[in-house]
Amino acid sequence: MDSFTPLSAALGGFLIGLSAVLFMALNGRIAGISGIVAGALTPVKGDWAWRAAFVAGLILSPLVAWLAISEKPAVTFTHPIWLTALGGLLVGFGARLGGGCTSGHGVCGMARLSKRSIAATGTFMATALATVFILHRILGF
Repeated sequence: MDSFTPLSAALGGFLIGLSAVLFMALNGRIAGISGIVAGALTPVKGDWAWRAAFVAGLILSPLVAWLAISEKPAVTFTHPIWLTALGGLLVGFGARLGGGCTSGHGVCGMARLSKRSIAATGTFMATALATVFILHRILGF
């Protein structure tokens, strides 16, 4: 297990939690990515600008971080690109179907002890485990 990095993982988790708390405290909204993106794609007057800024930050932040570091990380795909794209589409569809994603349910909802979010996050995790098992053990990807 070469990629076990508990300090950076803890720092990342702390920053995600802090940003979710600040977003709720300053805007009174839950930082659920799928809901924010869906709202940006179906704009409502007076509600679009902050959503667009949030989505722009999601896209630009990793690019800024990538430019800031001296050693660029190698990006490799361990699965066919079509399978990765299909997985992304299915995750997006499932997030909308489930009324939220891991950021809304897993981070924000569970922190509020929402029974709906706890059930949704358990479903996300069980589905992820089943998907990895099927792809790796049964289909051989």
